[in-house]
Amino acid sequence: MGWAWVFGLLAVVGLALLVVLMVRLFAGGVDRNTPAPPNAQDPRTTPPGVPGRSRAHEILDERFARGELTVEQYREQLRVLGEGV
Repeated sequence: MGWAWVFGLLAVVGLALLVVLMVRLFAGGVDRNTPAPPNAQDPRTTPPGVPGRSRAHEILDERFARGELTVEQYREQLRVLGEGV
């Protein structure tokens, strides 16, 4: 008789967890506070590692950052790739 409150507490906690699970399941886990990146499909403005940016462009960016290419060489290679600015 003295342990009936434990069952009641477990029932309330279980019900709360069930409600949280249902809300997360039906909400789809969408973060509505995060804005979509602008021009996500534009390879010139897409950050590295994001789909839509070619691997060749990423390699050029890395070589330019290491100082292996001059500005003129970098721009020429981008133009050849069709991603020039």
